[in-house]
Amino acid sequence: MTLAVLLGFVALLFVALMALLWSRWPVWLKALLVLGVSGFYFFADGAVREVWGRPSGEPLPPRFVLLAAVIDEPSAQRPGAIYVWVNALEDGRPAEQPRAFRLPYAKDLHALLNEGMKKVREGVSQLGSAEPRPGQGGLSWLRPGANEQVLKLRDLPRPQLPEK
Repeated sequence: MTLAVLLGFVALLFVALMALLWSRWPVWLKALLVLGVSGFYFFADGAVREVWGRPSGEPLPPRFVLLAAVIDEPSAQRPGAIYVWVNALEDGRPAEQPRAFRLPYAKDLHALLNEGMKKVREGVSQLGSAEPRPGQGGLSWLRPGANEQVLKLRDLPRPQLPEK
């Protein structure tokens, strides 16, 4: 997949180079072409990073099963982060593949996920829910940290097996 994206970008770059050198386009159109190809590079770089399995900065799914959590506490050099690996629940069933997410560090979230991971290690699966923080609407997506969510964890009920 990554090789295909790389080859596609090289082909686009070659076509752009040919257009810049041998076309009779006006200078402003050539400059627009250079800006477009450069912008495509940054878009493709972000898309490839998502494919490589790096943690997503997107909001968590509304319902999920907690699989793992890694807490990177803040220090003087870095702000810290919380990395969670979850399996989204879609129509009451787990999604085909789990996903990693990166959340900003918060002490209460740190404590919540520590408790949840203790229970996961004991064999009690944790069902999570993520809801948007109240009072965020309108143009909240313009503010940094506006996509914060309220996370809740609870024990996943054990499945009831039918009698023999």
